[in-house]
Amino acid sequence: MKLLLLEDDAELAPALVAALRDQGFVVDHVTTIADADVLVSTSHHDVLVLDRSVPDGDALDLVDGLRRRDVATPVLLLTARGQVADRVAGFEHGADDYVVKPFALPELVARIRALARRQGTERARVLTSGRLELDVVRHRLTLDGILLSPTPKEFSVLEVLLEHAGEVVTRTELVERCWDELTEPSSNVVDVLVGQLRRRLGDPDLIETARGVGYRLADAPAAPPERAGR
Repeated sequence: MKLLLLEDDAELAPALVAALRDQGFVVDHVTTIADADVLVSTSHHDVLVLDRSVPDGDALDLVDGLRRRDVATPVLLLTARGQVADRVAGFEHGADDYVVKPFALPELVARIRALARRQGTERARVLTSGRLELDVVRHRLTLDGILLSPTPKEFSVLEVLLEHAGEVVTRTELVERCWDELTEPSSNVVDVLVGQLRRRLGDPDLIETARGVGYRLADAPAAPPERAGR
C-alpha cells in the first residue's frame, strides 16, 4: 500500500517514515502543501496522511481542493490540534479520519488500513496462490505453511504480484506501487528485488519473466504429498 505523508517536523518525520516502511507501506514524504498537491496529481496513493499545520498553510485547504477536483483518496489528518471544533472542521472539509498527536503507531497503522479497506483500496486481507499465502494485515508470508521473513519491499512486490496472479505486471507498475517518487523508473531496482524474492522462495521458480515487459506470478501448485513408508 502506498501512502503520501505530509509532515514537516524534523524529528518526527524521519522516524514516522521509517516506522511506516517497517510496517510494509511505501511512503512518499513531503513537507509542504505545494509538493503534496503535485504528488497527488502525478502519482497513485492509497491513503493521504496530512499534518494540518505546515510552513505553507493549513492542509485543510489542500483537502478542499482535492475534493473539488473529485479526488476521492482517503485522507487522515495528523495534528496536535485536538479540540472538538478542530476535528469537526477536518471532517467538514472532506477528511476521513483524524489522529491527534502524540499518537501510538499501532493505532495509526490500524486507522490507515481501515481507511483503505473502507475505500476498497486495500483488497483482500489474505492473498493466496497455490503454496503461497500472504497476510496483508499481519504482514506474514508463508510457503507450504512455513513462515518466511521477507523485507518490507519484497513483501510489497509480492503483494502486487499476488493481486494480479497469473497476469503480467509491468516494471513501471511495480515501481509506481512499491517505490517512492525518488526512484528512477528505468533503473534496475525491480529486477534486483525480484532476484532476491526468487532466492527467498526457492525452487521451482514461482516468478516468471515477461521479457521486456515485467513479471508474472506463476502457478504455485501444492507440494506433492509424502509417500507412505513401506
